[in-house]
Amino acid sequence: MRPPYLLLDIDGVLIPFPNADGSTPDAHARHDVVPTGRSADDPVTIWLNPAHGPMLMDVFRTGLITPVWCTSWRQDATTLIGPLLDLPPLPHVDLPRPQITTSHPNGYLWKRDHVDAWLGEAPAVWIDDDFTRLDHAWAAERTASGALTLLVQPEPHAGLQAEHLAMARAWAGQLLATRTAVPAAPRETEAA
Repeated sequence: MRPPYLLLDIDGVLIPFPNADGSTPDAHARHDVVPTGRSADDPVTIWLNPAHGPMLMDVFRTGLITPVWCTSWRQDATTLIGPLLDLPPLPHVDLPRPQITTSHPNGYLWKRDHVDAWLGEAPAVWIDDDFTRLDHAWAAERTASGALTLLVQPEPHAGLQAEHLAMARAWAGQLLATRTAVPAAPRETEAA
């Protein structure tokens, strides 16, 4: 059986949003990258925590999850962000480029319908900073129907923390233990 997916966002998760004063967490280092469709004369400045790469690799190496980028960075996640964190190439959910002015045009995260179709009935842990209560209700409904789903929501100004990955790892480990549990054979009773 395939391990559950780990869907990983970037903005607000690996790239924290600046605080009101423009600061980012001290552990993050500045990088200038050129996303697809942008000119090399117009790079985007991002801030990444170099510790995230080893933290993610520790979870990836367990084999408990199948990592997949789930971000508006799309393929650039693998070609630009992953290498800066020493991550191997990962597949990505091919999200559209919607013309929206909010992350929640229908009251829930715009990615959700695409993720739902992409996942089908597969179990998943999804790490994103932008879930609403409707997304949490969706995850509960998926879980109740047998498509186990865990949403992990970092605070977007702090980004991914060790405890978020610990939650994902523990959840995936519990799922594996449940799937591989062998029911005990019934004991035969002795004739009296």
